[in-house]
Amino acid sequence: MTRRSPFRVPAALTSAAAALVVLSGCMTVHGEREVLPAVSQDDAAKALKHFTNGFNKANRTLDPTVNTSYESGALLAIDQAGIKAAHGIRPDGNPNFTPLAFTDAHFTVPQQKGWPKFFVADALSNRQGQSGENTRWFLVFSRDSITAKWRATYLATFPGNNAPELKVTGGYAEAVPVDGSSGLAVDPGKLSQAYADYLNTGKGDTFAPGKDTNQLRAWRASQANPTGARIQWQDQASELPPVALRTTDGGALVFFSTVYHQQKTVSTGLKITVGAELRGIMEGPAKNTTRMAFTTVSGQTVLVPAKSAGGKVAVLNRIEAKTSAKAL
Repeated sequence: MTRRSPFRVPAALTSAAAALVVLSGCMTVHGEREVLPAVSQDDAAKALKHFTNGFNKANRTLDPTVNTSYESGALLAIDQAGIKAAHGIRPDGNPNFTPLAFTDAHFTVPQQKGWPKFFVADALSNRQGQSGENTRWFLVFSRDSITAKWRATYLATFPGNNAPELKVTGGYAEAVPVDGSSGLAVDPGKLSQAYADYLNTGKGDTFAPGKDTNQLRAWRASQANPTGARIQWQDQASELPPVALRTTDGGALVFFSTVYHQQKTVSTGLKITVGAELRGIMEGPAKNTTRMAFTTVSGQTVLVPAKSAGGKVAVLNRIEAKTSAKAL
């Protein structure tokens, strides 16, 4: 059974939102100065359709230049890397690709002043999760100006399709400031650095235990010294802007990204073999080498408690992709 999405805006508001509204035939209300709904329901639906068409074309042709037409930010880096890697294996494309399709789409729209503006689309996909049920995709769309296209910047799925319940007032969600006025245990603008610091050191109690925190660090440690090799890593904060929406308990659902650097060194006399799955993201020519550097971009979706409530940041979803490989 499909679960009712908590990311919902009443149908009565489908024509209420616009980034540029003309009043009485002469007065223009500007999105950079006035608090307005980020998008209309109709335009949000068009943005989701544009994403779907672009996603299918990119994955069918394996042309990474297509990604830039419907994605930006962290999701662009992650998906484009996947297309490049796939192109390295199948340069003629993948005509047997099963097209992505969505049903039961809902759009969560905050009222915002200035740019960038964002909204969240969530829809039931024809892709199955580990449990065998079709997954709902939660896509954050953003744009920087009235003339820019809406592009997807973050993607998340949640176990059982159960997303945190967002605060909705008068049909609109509440965008949370990313700076010190957020009222959260960690401001959204500081989450990328805090998460990178934790993954680097394991210190602090900001993040709750789980597969993307302490378990991820333990797995990395177990992979650090394979026979005849050594792997070093460092996580780094991303400069890409986070997106945060208030939840009903006063906390926030936050989308943000980080960057992960690895260096693999093998013993003298050994060589690192570059697999076919990495050839598409190689920087420079492939060559016999004892050292290689890799860069990975990840996108995290977390639940941050209100500062007054206490508690830890829970990582609900994490997606990543190696975006570059380079022989040193």
